[in-house]
Amino acid sequence: MTRSVQYGLLLLLMSMIQSVAADVKLKPHVLASQSEGNYKAIVDETRGKLKGAGFEVIGEYSPYKGTTIIVVTNEELKKNAAASRHGGFGAVQRVSISQVKKQVQIAFTNPVYMANVYRMKGDLSAVRQKLEKTLGKVKDFGAEEGLTAEDLREYHYKIFMEYFDEPYELASFTSHDEAVKAVEKGLAAGRGGVSRVYRLDIPGKDEVVFGVGMTRGCSGDEYIMSRIDFADIKSATHLPYEIMASGKDVVALHARFRIAQSFPDLSMMGSNSFMSIMCAPGEIEEALTAVVKGEKKKEEDF
Repeated sequence: MTRSVQYGLLLLLMSMIQSVAADVKLKPHVLASQSEGNYKAIVDETRGKLKGAGFEVIGEYSPYKGTTIIVVTNEELKKNAAASRHGGFGAVQRVSISQVKKQVQIAFTNPVYMANVYRMKGDLSAVRQKLEKTLGKVKDFGAEEGLTAEDLREYHYKIFMEYFDEPYELASFTSHDEAVKAVEKGLAAGRGGVSRVYRLDIPGKDEVVFGVGMTRGCSGDEYIMSRIDFADIKSATHLPYEIMASGKDVVALHARFRIAQSFPDLSMMGSNSFMSIMCAPGEIEEALTAVVKGEKKKEEDF
């Protein structure tokens, strides 16, 4: 076989590999394990495993009974966030521990899915591998068929609904520091029923992302999840929501994008559908706007 033929075969093989990779269907969540055991002990063990693997635990909260969310980051996540527009939204991974009858489920966000739906520079596959090695893997879930990386980078739930680059524009300030201080002050005061779960400063850029818990009315974490997280395997890694000071602006992902990317198969109509939380997009915007005291007309819902 001549060298030119070998080279041609190599190019063909590489093209085939790239084609297969492009067609891989991604799902938003990963079930790491499911077992019986003492809930608190499993939460403590999970936190310890994450720290032992080199992840930085930057926040933890219980949005409702039987559910704990642990938020982690590491240098690769922060570096990728710094290189990506509005990368702060993808600078963390979320791990959920859910009590479901006698079983305790541990799940985590799929970093590769997140990297694509948030249009990040890198695909975070190494972070995915590290989380699998640390916590385990039973299966990916959250979408029956999944979405390709190409589809995720242009994802929106339905026609006329928002994309990643169409966030809520909550407020603008005279400087980045003023924007950050406004968010901190509002969260400390619990305005809009919103409280701080974590803060992460993105290195090398004027961007600070806050994870927030929400408790008021239709914007509340428990209200929303009690209606749409109805499957046997829980998608609690959807939480917490984020608010971000990026430069002089304070923004948040639009609820019609942020909720849909975690629940891409959720139906529009019927029980346990987006219609069951039709009040949420407007009330989430209202609650997050209250954090920074910016007045904004309430938007249409789903």
